[in-house]
Amino acid sequence: MHLCHLAGNISTMLRVGSKVSCMACRNLVPTRTGVRFRIPLQKLHPLYRAIHHRYYGNANSQRPPHRTAARYFTSMSRLPMRPPKPPPGSGGRGYQQKRNFWLGRLAARLLKLRYILLGSAVGGGYTAKKTYEEWKDMLPDFSEYNWVIPDFVWELSEQIDLDKLAKALPEMEEIAKLLPDFDKIGENFTFIKSLLSSETSGEPPLKATDASTAASQDDKQYKKSSDKEKIDQLQEDLLRTQLKYQRMLERLEKENKELRKVVLQKDDKGIHQRKVKKSLIDLYSEVLDILSDYDANYNTQDHLPRVVVVGDQSAGKTSVLEMIAQARIFPRGSGEMMTRSPVKVTLSEGPHHVALFKDSGREFDLTKEEDLAALRHEIELRMRKSVKEGQTVSCETISLSVKGPGIQRMVLVDLPGVISTVTTGMALDTKETIFSISKAYMQNPNAIILCIQDGSVDAERSIVTDLVSQMDPHGKRTIFVLTKVDLAEKNLASPSRIQQIVEGKLFPMKALGYFAVVTGKGSSGESIDSIKDYEEDFFQNSRLLRDGMLKAHQVTTKNLSLAVSDCFWKMVRESVEQQADVFKASRFNLETEWKNNYPRLRELDRNELYEKAKNEILDEVISLSQVTPQHWEAILQKKLWERVSTHVIENIYLPAAQTMDSGTFNTTVDIKLKQWTDKQLPHKALEVAWETLQEEFARFMAEYKGKDQDDIFDKLKEAVKDESIKRHKWNERAMDSLRVIQHNALEDSSITDKPQWDAAIQFMEQTLQSRLKDTEAVIKDMVGPDWKERWMNWKNRTPDQHIRNETKTELERLLKLHDEHTAYLANDEVTTVRKNLEARAVEVDPVLIKDTWHQLYRRHFLQKSLSHCNLCKRGFYYYQRHFVDSELECNDVVLFWRIQRMLVITANTLRQQLTNTEVRRLEKNVKEVLEDFGEDTEKKSQLITGRRVQLAEDLKKVREIQEKLEAFIEALHKEK
Repeated sequence: MHLCHLAGNISTMLRVGSKVSCMACRNLVPTRTGVRFRIPLQKLHPLYRAIHHRYYGNANSQRPPHRTAARYFTSMSRLPMRPPKPPPGSGGRGYQQKRNFWLGRLAARLLKLRYILLGSAVGGGYTAKKTYEEWKDMLPDFSEYNWVIPDFVWELSEQIDLDKLAKALPEMEEIAKLLPDFDKIGENFTFIKSLLSSETSGEPPLKATDASTAASQDDKQYKKSSDKEKIDQLQEDLLRTQLKYQRMLERLEKENKELRKVVLQKDDKGIHQRKVKKSLIDLYSEVLDILSDYDANYNTQDHLPRVVVVGDQSAGKTSVLEMIAQARIFPRGSGEMMTRSPVKVTLSEGPHHVALFKDSGREFDLTKEEDLAALRHEIELRMRKSVKEGQTVSCETISLSVKGPGIQRMVLVDLPGVISTVTTGMALDTKETIFSISKAYMQNPNAIILCIQDGSVDAERSIVTDLVSQMDPHGKRTIFVLTKVDLAEKNLASPSRIQQIVEGKLFPMKALGYFAVVTGKGSSGESIDSIKDYEEDFFQNSRLLRDGMLKAHQVTTKNLSLAVSDCFWKMVRESVEQQADVFKASRFNLETEWKNNYPRLRELDRNELYEKAKNEILDEVISLSQVTPQHWEAILQKKLWERVSTHVIENIYLPAAQTMDSGTFNTTVDIKLKQWTDKQLPHKALEVAWETLQEEFARFMAEYKGKDQDDIFDKLKEAVKDESIKRHKWNERAMDSLRVIQHNALEDSSITDKPQWDAAIQFMEQTLQSRLKDTEAVIKDMVGPDWKERWMNWKNRTPDQHIRNETKTELERLLKLHDEHTAYLANDEVTTVRKNLEARAVEVDPVLIKDTWHQLYRRHFLQKSLSHCNLCKRGFYYYQRHFVDSELECNDVVLFWRIQRMLVITANTLRQQLTNTEVRRLEKNVKEVLEDFGEDTEKKSQLITGRRVQLAEDLKKVREIQEKLEAFIEALHKEK
C-alpha cells in the first residue's frame, strides 16, 4: 500500500487514466479523487513531507516500508489501531498494503470534515451579513442629523472624563425608585374594574353567597367608604408618578442641553468648522416673510399655515407666547395696550438661546437681562414706528426669530388684543381695525387659531370666542387655552365651571383641544423658570387635577407647546404642496402676460428700474461740468441785468439824470450805488446764479428725456430735481466776498480805451431803447388805438382811453412849450390842464393828469437821453483830457460803463463759484436724495408706477416664493 493513497486529498497526485502518479515516487495507485495540479514536493505541508521521507526515504529509493513510519502516521491521524502481524509466508508486504489502504480511506473521510466546517462558516457569515443589511435598510435615515455629532467626536471622547459622565447620570436604583409599583397598580386597576362593572350592572362586584347576604348594612357602608378612599389614593399615586416622570424628563433634557451646548461651543472654537444648513422652520419662515412683503393686505392666495394667537386684551396671550418661547421678550404693561402691531415669531431649536430681527444682524442673548430689556425696548420702538399718525394699531408685521435648546419648531403671530370699548387717547376706529386684522389672519383656512381666554373673568364677558366661532365654526383648526387658572380656582365658587370650559360645554365655539395653563403670579419681574415651578406646584396641589376635573395632558404650557407644534406641522404637511401648485400657476399666468405685452423688454422690478434711473440722473448731473465758461458767463450776465435793470434805471439813473447838474449827478449815483451794493445787489446776484443752475440742470434732463429715454422715470426725475434744489443752499461766505468784488467794480469810474467807451455807449443805447419801447407800449395802452387801427381793425376807444388821449394831447402841448421841464408838474400847471380839458367838455381827475404826465415825461426824457448818447459817441477824446463842455458831459455813459463792468465781473465770479463749488454740491445733494429715495420703499412706489412695474414686481416675488417653497418641500421630504 502506497502512503500517497493514504493521504487521499493531498495535492501531490497527477491523474493518469484511472490511476494517479505520485510526484515523489512516481508509483501508480488507484484513486477516487479528481484532477490534481502538479505541485513540487517542497511546497507540500511539512507534516506530509516529513511522513513521506520517514516512510520512503528519498524519492528514488525502493526500500521496504518502515513499520515505525506507519505507526507514526497512525498516531498522527488519531486512529487507535495497531497493524496486525502479517501471516507467515506472506513476506508481510501485501497485508501491510491492505491495512494501510483502509486506514488511508478513513483518514481521508475525517479530513473532509474541515471543508464541511469551512462551508458552514462561510454560509453562516453570508446569512448574518444579509440579515444585518435588511435590518439596516429598515432603520430611518439619520444623515440629515450628522451635524449634531461632529467629526471630532472621537477626538473629543479622549478629552471627556467618562467616569465623571457616568457619575453624572442617574443611578439605576434612583430610577427604580421613580418607577411605580406595577403589582399595586394592577391590583388597583382590577379593583376599579370591578367597581365600574358593579356600578353599570347595579350588582355587587362579586356574586353574593348565602353568607354574604347575611352581612349587615353597616358593613356595606364601611366597604363603600373604603372603596372611595382607595380610588382617591389611586388618583394621588397616578398624579405623583406622572409628576416624578415629568421632573425626571426635565432634568434629563436640561443635561442634554448642557452637553449639546458644550459640543457646539467646542466646534465654534475651531476644532471643526462646518457650514450649518438652514433649518426647516427657517426656510418656512423665509417664505412667510416674502409673502408678507409681497402683499401687506394678506392676499387670499397666502394660505400657508401659521399659528395665530388671538384673545381679549390682557387675557395673557403674550405671556403664553413667552412661555412657549421660554423668554420674557415682549413689552409689558398693566391693563394698557402693549401689542400694537402683529408680531411674527419663528421658534426653532438651537444651541444658544438668542433672538434676532429679520432685518437686523444683532443677536440678543436671552439669558442676559440687559439683552432682554434691549429686545423689549426695540420691539416697542418698532411697534410705535409702524403706527401711522392718528392711529393706534398697525397692520405692519414685525418679524422676529427665537432660537434655543428644547424650543418647539413653529411660526406664531401675536395679534393686538381684542377690545370692546375705545378709550381716551385711542383712534376712533381702533376697535374695527383690530377686528379686521384678526379676521384677515384667521380667515386663512390653514391657519391654526390659538384662542386665549382669561379664566379669572366671567366667561360671558369674552369677545374673542364669538369672533373665533365665526371664523372656524366647526373647530377644526382651533386650540382653546384657559389662562390664569390659579385665580379662577381661587375666585370661582363652583370649580365645575372650569371643567365645563375645558370640556367645551360652556362656550358656543368648538376646538380641537382644550388646555389650562398658569403664566405666573402677575409680577413683571418673574423669570420663566420661576413661572414653570409655580405652574407645576399649582397643578400638583390643585383639586382640579386631583378630582379629575382636568386631565393631565390638558395642563401646563409644556403640553400646550407640544400639541400646538404637532398640529402646526401636520397642517404644513397637508397643505404646503397645494400652495406650491397655486404659486406655480400664478407664475405661468404672469409670465404669459409679460411675453404678450412687453416682448422686447427685460423684466426689471422696481428696485432695478430705480437703479437704472439713478444712473441716468447722475449722468445728467455730471453733464453740468461740461458747460463752457463762456456759456455760463453769458447766461449769468444776461439774467443778472434783466433782474437789476429796472432798479438801475428807475432808482439810480433817472433820479440822477434829472438833476441837470454834473456834480449832483455823480454824487447821487455814488450814494445810490453804495446803498444798492450793500443791501440788494449780492442777494440778487446769488438768486440769479442759483436759478441759472436750476435751469441748466432742468435743460440737461429735458435733453436726455428726448434721447429714447424711458418715460417711466419722468416722475422720479422731477421729484429728484425739486428735492435737490430744495436742499441746496448757496455758500454763505460767497455773499460777503461777492459784495466786496461788486463794490470795488462800481467804484472804478475810469474808462481807459475807446473800445470800452464804445461798448458802454452801445450798452446804454440798447438799454434806453428798450425802456423807450416799453414806455411807448404803456402810453398806447393808456390812450387806446390810433385812427389807423380804428379804421383797419374796427376798434374803438373806451371812455377812459378817450379822456387819457385828450389829457395826453394837452400835456404834449405843454412839453413842446417847455422842453427843459422838470419831472414833476406844479399844482398850477395841473389846474391849467384841467381847465383846458373842461373847456372841451372833458372831465378829468388830477391824479390821472399826473399819471399820464409821468409816462409822457419818461418818454420825452429817454428820447433826449438817446440823442445825447449819439452825441457822446465822439466824446471819448474830451473825457480822456477832462475837457469841460456842457454838451459833451457824458457822465451817464460812465455810469453805464460802471454797471456793465460790474455785470461782467459778477458773472465771472459766479461762474467760478458754480463750476468749482456749487455744481459739485448739487451733485452731492442729488446723490443724497437718490439714496434717501432708494431707502424709502413707499416713495419708490409712488414715483415708479405702471402696470409694467407691478407685473415685474409680481413675477419676481412669485418666483422667489415658488423657489423657497420647493426648497422647503424638498427638505420636508428628507426629514420624513
